[in-house]
Amino acid sequence: MTTHTGGCHCGRVRFEVDSPDVIEATQCNCSICTMCGFLHLFVSTDAFRLQKGEDALSTYTFNTGVAQHRFCRYCGIKSFYVPRSHPDGISVNVNCLDPGTVRSVKIERFDGRNWEQNISKLSPISD
Repeated sequence: MTTHTGGCHCGRVRFEVDSPDVIEATQCNCSICTMCGFLHLFVSTDAFRLQKGEDALSTYTFNTGVAQHRFCRYCGIKSFYVPRSHPDGISVNVNCLDPGTVRSVKIERFDGRNWEQNISKLSPISD
């Protein structure tokens, strides 16, 4: 396991996440993931630590209201959130990880436009 650091564009939100240095990420084609360019790394809540910026975060929900889309209210970047698919975990945006600790990223595509039919195909939380 490697401890990666990351955060939002303006730096008000910073976090650490434990995952392998070879990341298996999910690229979803649903409306929100496509629009914000989110590249998912699903981890347990124990593997994620918000270092600073709780006061800079706002939450957006839609549809079922299960997903808690957290974004920096200053720069607008969604560097992590609580996903509908893994409500007991965190999805970290691989694009928001600092350079230096990720050796490579393997991207799996997920048809989130047809979420209900494909949820069983989604990657589990990373160990």
